[in-house]
Amino acid sequence: MNPAAILTQLGKQAEVRKSLPPVDQWHPEHCGEMDLVICRDGRWMHEGTPIGRARLVHMLSRVLRREPDGSYCLVTPVEKVTIQVEDRPFLAVDCTLAEDDMQAESDTRDDDAPTQAVWQLVTDQGDVVRLEGETCLVLSEALNDEWLPEVPVRFGLAARLHRNLYYRLLETAETRELDDGGHSMGFMSGGSWQCLGRLSADEIDA
Repeated sequence: MNPAAILTQLGKQAEVRKSLPPVDQWHPEHCGEMDLVICRDGRWMHEGTPIGRARLVHMLSRVLRREPDGSYCLVTPVEKVTIQVEDRPFLAVDCTLAEDDMQAESDTRDDDAPTQAVWQLVTDQGDVVRLEGETCLVLSEALNDEWLPEVPVRFGLAARLHRNLYYRLLETAETRELDDGGHSMGFMSGGSWQCLGRLSADEIDA
């Protein structure tokens, strides 16, 4: 199968809509592997060649999910194929403050009550992720033994922070002391701590 054939299988469901296809409810037969790799820099490579059609990549991303065994699959109502992901399938490329929510809170809250800012991340495939509740930035091991922040997006998929966005957020980050003497760098959003990185006690002393 080639990537374009997946859109043919989806038919009208491949049209760009706000609602995502219900890939979590599809349980088709597994049909093997496709030579498709999502690179850590966000490129989608099919048989070693970048997919140049942005719409095709976007539609494929909408039928991607992560399986319980950790593998990544493109899923249609009739078949499922495994693909490879170098690190995380998405990149968070922008962030905004949910100002409408802030204004609504200020209109209804007590004057002395603290306002909780809610930041939204936007991925390279247009997903909007609100950093609140259980949806938080967490550190996980990436390539080259680095520990970098990621955020859950949908269907078991996660996004890394693009380098530009990471440094943009780091400029306004605060630090918190940890029990081991190190420090966590991050910011508050939706009442939860969003971790961007850690500094050891030795790094703090230096």
